[in-house]
Amino acid sequence: MGKTKVAPVVSPSKTVEGLAGGIISASLLGGALWWLTPFNPLQSAAMAFIIALMGFLGGLVLSAVKRSLGVKDWGTMIEGHGGMMDRVDSVSFAAPIFFHLTRYFFT
Repeated sequence: MGKTKVAPVVSPSKTVEGLAGGIISASLLGGALWWLTPFNPLQSAAMAFIIALMGFLGGLVLSAVKRSLGVKDWGTMIEGHGGMMDRVDSVSFAAPIFFHLTRYFFT
């Protein structure tokens, strides 16, 4: 579906359309599931937006790190998907941001 590449040299499969669709759908879903969180619906949607954006940036940055090291995957744990670090590269950026935003604004 997506045609406009975000960073074709670093990660050729990531597109602007996919980024926008993912962030919008994650924000809507996060807002709809507000009742599972300690946030109100608007806060929940905003946190979902930030988490989705940071997850994308985490994947992009660690793709750049892999490119600079000359490796395709961080391991071979999951056939065709790389290692464990390939599964959690987005979380490595999103989790600390979520923690600090929650701690700063909601404690």
